Amino acid sequence: MKPQDEKSTGLKKDELDANLEAGEIEVTRGTRSLVIVPIISARALSRANTGGERAFAAERSDNARMEEAIGLAAAIELDIIGSQLVRLNTIKPGTLFGSGKVEEIAARVEGEDIELVVVDHALTPIQQRNLERDWKCKVIDRTGLILEIFGERAQTREGRLQVELAHLTWQKSRLVRSWTHLERQRGGLGFVGGPGETQIEADRRIIQDRISRVRGMLEQVQRTRALHRKQRKKVPHPVIAFVGYTNAGKSTLFNRLTNSEVFAKDLLFATLDPTLRRLKLPHGREVILSDTVGFVSDLPHNLVAAFRATLEEVIGADIILHVRDISHEDTKAQAADVDDTLQLLGLKVSESDRVIEVWNKIDRLEDGYREKLLGDNRPDEGPIALSAMSGEGLEALLERIETRLAEKLDAVRLLLPLEAGAELAWLYQHCEVLERLDGEEGITMQVRVPDSLREPVRQRFGKFFIEGETLSSSTRSANDEDAPDIGGYSPI
Repeated sequence: MKPQDEKSTGLKKDELDANLEAGEIEVTRGTRSLVIVPIISARALSRANTGGERAFAAERSDNARMEEAIGLAAAIELDIIGSQLVRLNTIKPGTLFGSGKVEEIAARVEGEDIELVVVDHALTPIQQRNLERDWKCKVIDRTGLILEIFGERAQTREGRLQVELAHLTWQKSRLVRSWTHLERQRGGLGFVGGPGETQIEADRRIIQDRISRVRGMLEQVQRTRALHRKQRKKVPHPVIAFVGYTNAGKSTLFNRLTNSEVFAKDLLFATLDPTLRRLKLPHGREVILSDTVGFVSDLPHNLVAAFRATLEEVIGADIILHVRDISHEDTKAQAADVDDTLQLLGLKVSESDRVIEVWNKIDRLEDGYREKLLGDNRPDEGPIALSAMSGEGLEALLERIETRLAEKLDAVRLLLPLEAGAELAWLYQHCEVLERLDGEEGITMQVRVPDSLREPVRQRFGKFFIEGETLSSSTRSANDEDAPDIGGYSPI
């Protein structure tokens, strides 16, 4: 139900105020909304000692922050009547804003018939309650808005469970209203009994019980995902995971590479549920691509924790593609947000050789700068510049992926007898054949072996290894010191 006036809702003013006080009016599409973006000085943040904004938030431009806040509100199709930047030199514990600014916004809310105010900052439960009372409308902060978006976008059972857990955890901390009119009845039978369980206590108990059940169901999801990952490891298909700031173009790039039709739109959090697809690389090797939810600045920690079952796909991936919108004015700050979120998951980007940085949307850059970025694409190092829309630079990305995967494999040379057709077919199916030479003595081959198949290959093909060969990528056999490189790879 939308927070509308008495005439449109059929509620008396006292009933409407009671509903607002109880937080029972939902955020729905078409709600007349005002977006407020607080610009808090570093000094004020230091004094308040709040963790709501990170140190590099000051690097973001005011226009970019406003654009993102409006984009978040538009993601659930709110009717955005207006927006406003509010500069704060001090943070008021009770309302975040000063009394003068609170009165100014209250007048605007009344004058423009605003039903919902979106504050692009984390609000404490007390601040949210006080602002709702002063402005006489529903107030939602950045965390609540992101949860609303996730709740609307979740399609799979797993996604809905993860959103519900995050929302329940957030909601539990916000049960601060005095609902004494909903207390259970006092004791009767002629004696004066104390009040029974209050509504707030009952709600906390109900929420905690539901949190426990949802966590149990998510644990089953994690076990199932772990089992799937274990099964995938039996098949030599490396996993390539996409990560990046929301609306960086991950799903568009995913669709371009796999010819899929995953929902991709110029919209924040267009992708929520993970998607897996197979991709055959130019040299024939198959990999699994995983498209995941986008990150955003000040992403609630409880939301990251709730989505851990999904994001574990990223942590366990062989290669992580960090997709950046290089055309965005705050691209560096967005990249720092992604790095921070990955660090919460236990992955330090600066220390990992699995991360490949992808600079997307170069089609939006000036021609000269775009050509320079494309010219700087190297198969071995540095970011890969491309356009998921036009396809420019995709070849360089695929070459980098193949090169990086090849570095993770061991190479071995062997001599198969001519009649070993089954073994030959097995090698082509499970390994990467770098060289093949058919002769009278047999079939001489050089193949790269995935780590997961080192022991099976050693047991099945050890008798066919050319003398001096071992499955070790760290050293090269003395017999092969003078052997030529084949296909760009060094034989071991």
